[in-house]
Amino acid sequence: MSRIKLDLHDIYNKGSAIENELNRVIREAAAKGIKQVEIIPGKGSGQLKKRVLKFLERKDIKALYHRLDKDSKNWGRLFVYFKKR
Repeated sequence: MSRIKLDLHDIYNKGSAIENELNRVIREAAAKGIKQVEIIPGKGSGQLKKRVLKFLERKDIKALYHRLDKDSKNWGRLFVYFKKR
């Protein structure tokens, strides 16, 4: 498996569930050597995307991944890339 996809549409209004899922997916990808995580916060008002970006900027989380890209064609999607081990 070289990619994980996390769609946050189902839990967009459940604060702790959002952070738990983000934490789980990022740590799982780092531990298993996954190359890419696709996170879909959706378009909406942009608040969920801001929350996801704030989570990804945390020092402990940022240390786990290599690069973060915002999809230029779909602003409701983010890609998190991990270094190869």
